[in-house]
Amino acid sequence: MNFEIINPQSLGVPRGWNNGILAPPGGRILFVAGQGPSDASGAIPDAGFVAQFARALENVLAVVREAGGRPESVARLTIYVTDIAAYRASLKPLGDAYRSLMGRHYPAMALMEVTALLDPKALVEIEGTAVI
Repeated sequence: MNFEIINPQSLGVPRGWNNGILAPPGGRILFVAGQGPSDASGAIPDAGFVAQFARALENVLAVVREAGGRPESVARLTIYVTDIAAYRASLKPLGDAYRSLMGRHYPAMALMEVTALLDPKALVEIEGTAVI
């Protein structure tokens, strides 16, 4: 999928995301529900923030691949975290985990701190939109 990257100069240079992604004509849109860090059994392993982030992103990508896409098919990610300070304190390892799964593809992204997620063990949940 060849997206057109939209980054208006008036918004400055984004780092680790793009402000807009324009899908080519004819692409099918896949909406990926919020994915937490659970494994196939539904359990959330006792793991730190970065490991949970990586697992949640892997789960998003599992849905994308099942639909016939690749990491580069992802147009948007919304990341929900229960502790923004833990996110900020983990930027380097989070970036490493992200690039190991997504390469240098940076979709439009939003990050939100929430008071809780459905599973009380979850520290992160990620939802996405892909074009296949």
